[in-house]
Amino acid sequence: MLFNRKYLLLFILLFFVEVYIALYVHDDIIRPYGGDTLVVILIYFFIRTFFQLPVIKTAVAIFLFACCIEVAQYLNIVDLLHLQNNKIASVVIGTSFAWLDILAYFIGTLAIIFVKQLTEKSFITSSN
Repeated sequence: MLFNRKYLLLFILLFFVEVYIALYVHDDIIRPYGGDTLVVILIYFFIRTFFQLPVIKTAVAIFLFACCIEVAQYLNIVDLLHLQNNKIASVVIGTSFAWLDILAYFIGTLAIIFVKQLTEKSFITSSN
């Protein structure tokens, strides 16, 4: 286990962005899809705070986890667990399935991989 302060700070920053979106943004694009795109990156930053894992494998695992949560929403997991009156559980787990959410998770995953590739190329070209 390796503690990485940079990833912790990015996680905290993105967490506050997500909270802001959840509480104050009430549109048809940023709240539903921007938040879902960012949540994949948020989870990635959290994991990388404590573990030095391969970027692509970690990003793909997070994408699959997000898809599992989406399927759980389809199965009404919040109701099945009798958490429908728990506002936090309803927000964190979610209550409605949408195919576009999976697309948003995929875009977030691609963003993680793209930034990895971009930073590696920057590192390689600047070290010559």
